[in-house]
Amino acid sequence: MSYAIIGFGNIGQALAKSFARNGIEVSVATTHDPQSFASAAAAIGPQIIPTKLADAVKADIIFLAVRFESHPEVAKVLPTWKGKTIIDVTNAYGVSPEDLGGEPSSRVVAQAFTGGRLVKGFNHLGAAVLGQDPAVQGGRRVVFLASDDDGAAAEIGALAENLGFSPIKLGGLSEGGLLVQARGNSWGQLIFKDLVKFD
Repeated sequence: MSYAIIGFGNIGQALAKSFARNGIEVSVATTHDPQSFASAAAAIGPQIIPTKLADAVKADIIFLAVRFESHPEVAKVLPTWKGKTIIDVTNAYGVSPEDLGGEPSSRVVAQAFTGGRLVKGFNHLGAAVLGQDPAVQGGRRVVFLASDDDGAAAEIGALAENLGFSPIKLGGLSEGGLLVQARGNSWGQLIFKDLVKFD
C-alpha cells in the first residue's frame, strides 16, 4: 500500500509527522517543484518523500490537504481515480452552500475525483493538535471518518489506527459527514473538538 499527501501547508505537514512518527513512508506533493519544500520534508523525517504531483497521485491512498478551492485542479491530474482512496481533509469554510449546489462539501469533492473512493477525515483538528503524538495519557486521540463507501471507511480506519489514532466512523457523507464539515460561515458540531478515547 502506498501513501501520498497532496498539500504541504500546516495540515499536510501535521499529517506527515504522523507518518514519520510511525516509520511509514509517504510521498508529499504540491503544485510547486519538490525542491521548494524538500528541506521542510527532511526536517520532519526521512520517510517524507518530496515528489512531483504527477508521481504522488500514483499512490493507493491519497490525503487531499489543499485549500478546498484547489481540489478541482488536483482532480484534473488523472482522467480517472479508479482504484484509489482519497481522504478529503479540506474545509470549505466561507464557501456558500449555494456554490456547492446545497451538497456537503465532501460530496462535491467526491464528484470531482471520478471513480475514486472518498473518505472525509482528519480534518476536524487544527494543525497544531493534529501534528502532536495522538497517544494521550493512556488513550488515543480521535479522528472522525465519514464515507458513502463502507470498504473505504474501513481501510482508512485501519490506517488511522496504524498512525496511532482512534477512528470513529460517523456514517455517510450527508449524515455524519456534516458534523465535520463547514457550511458557509459555520462549522460542523464536531470540528475542533479534541477528544481522546480510552479503551
